[in-house]
Amino acid sequence: MAHLPLLPILVPLVAAALALMFEHRRFGMAPQRIVAWTSMGLMLVLAVLLVRGAAGGEVGVYLVGDWPARLGIALMVDRLAALMLLVAALLGIGCLLHACAGWDRRAPHFHAFFQFQMMGINGAFLTGDVFNLFVFFEILLIASYGLMLSGGRGERLRAGLHYVSFNIAASTLFLVALGLVYGLLGTLNMAELAVRVAEVGPQDRALVQAAGGLLLVVFCAKAALLPMYLWLPETYTHAPAAVAALFAVMTKVGLYAVLRVGSLVFGLAGPLAGFAWPAMLVLGAITLVLAALGVLAARRLRSLAAYLALSSAATLFIAFALDSAGTVGAGLYYLVHSTFGGAALFLLADLVRRRRGAASDRKDVVAALPGSTVPAALYLVAAVSLAGLPPLSGFIGKLVMLEAVPDGPRTFWVWLLVLGSSFMMLVGLARAGTRLFWRQEPWPDASPEQVARYVPREQMREAPSRPLETAATVLLLAYGVAMVLGASPMLEYTRATGTQLQAPEAYVEQVRATLPQGRIP
Repeated sequence: MAHLPLLPILVPLVAAALALMFEHRRFGMAPQRIVAWTSMGLMLVLAVLLVRGAAGGEVGVYLVGDWPARLGIALMVDRLAALMLLVAALLGIGCLLHACAGWDRRAPHFHAFFQFQMMGINGAFLTGDVFNLFVFFEILLIASYGLMLSGGRGERLRAGLHYVSFNIAASTLFLVALGLVYGLLGTLNMAELAVRVAEVGPQDRALVQAAGGLLLVVFCAKAALLPMYLWLPETYTHAPAAVAALFAVMTKVGLYAVLRVGSLVFGLAGPLAGFAWPAMLVLGAITLVLAALGVLAARRLRSLAAYLALSSAATLFIAFALDSAGTVGAGLYYLVHSTFGGAALFLLADLVRRRRGAASDRKDVVAALPGSTVPAALYLVAAVSLAGLPPLSGFIGKLVMLEAVPDGPRTFWVWLLVLGSSFMMLVGLARAGTRLFWRQEPWPDASPEQVARYVPREQMREAPSRPLETAATVLLLAYGVAMVLGASPMLEYTRATGTQLQAPEAYVEQVRATLPQGRIP
């Protein structure tokens, strides 16, 4: 149990190596799938154990190799890190289930890349210093490059190359920011950075603010905040379904980094306390409006799902930038909901695409949808949840977040933005549902262009049934239903997490008390 914080990183690393060993065609897919499912099962068990251990408010500290924190890797487990590990494990199970329906056969090295990405995601949530946050970011990004580009051509290859180029530029900026922070403060351990930032002198204040600002710019780029969000819609639209669903947690890794660094490193009382939250609140609000417009304008169901992912990230920026225990706690509940709901919609878009043949998932093409009953029912559940309608988890998350908005001049604008964008998303989701699942023949007043784009029913045929794909979509939607049934204990946990994040002094004291004397310089 003493080594428990290390295992969520070690298990997928070993699984990735084993998956590479079993890739030869004489083994078939069975050994790779057995390794992958064993790894995901272990990660789920480990995440549950870590959540139970962190629920009391303790911060677990693990020094890899027992090196001092200034030299080695320090892993920290608190309520937030444990919750994110559990979300990643549950999402990974749904994505792996969908991929095992056949995509993993067509994508070279799929299971190895998948496990390496899980390793990078878990490591990013567990690391206690910003340099190793960079290392784990690179691991998950390199794995995501392989998943995105594997077997790709045409539009997916173009979108993938843009995604790679953007993230390489962001990673370069990340290294520059790390060098500045270390040169100014002499450490990259987050707990010690919090103390040194609070004590920085007037002569270095502007430089530290610039270095910290660069770090936050990198994290905001990963989380797709305006003006660095243009990579997300194209990337998520053209990624394979299982990969796009797994990418639903990628923006959440960036949001996690923003929340962790903003609340801990710049959270102690001092001249730089919370210096970036006002700017993020404004940019998050603008991003939310643009994302809602994107939902209305999307021509494909996959594009609509991508803009919904962007809108969830913008909503979370608003919740976190309000910088109160209540909004952060409600935002974390909404984070979990949007991760599962958004991932389910990507899988559902793939079901629709395959059933409509040449019409794909385009809303502007009138076509029959063979076997539409199950996809239509799943879409209804996903749309109600993502639009924030009762009684599903999206409604609970937004309601609790709006109730927690602090009283003041910003209250009206936050309510207006969240409710107004929710209405626009509801309209966009309703239009997509009408055009894909209801309007399967041209209307009497259809224009010649619409008639020309009509695909006759005789040219449609139902796609071969893949029960695992439907089961994966149902599983992700079931997570949202479970969040409604268990809303009370889950909200209690997320609110406690928000309270813990608003008290970085206690975090720093626990870390310093746990580490051996002199481990942090």
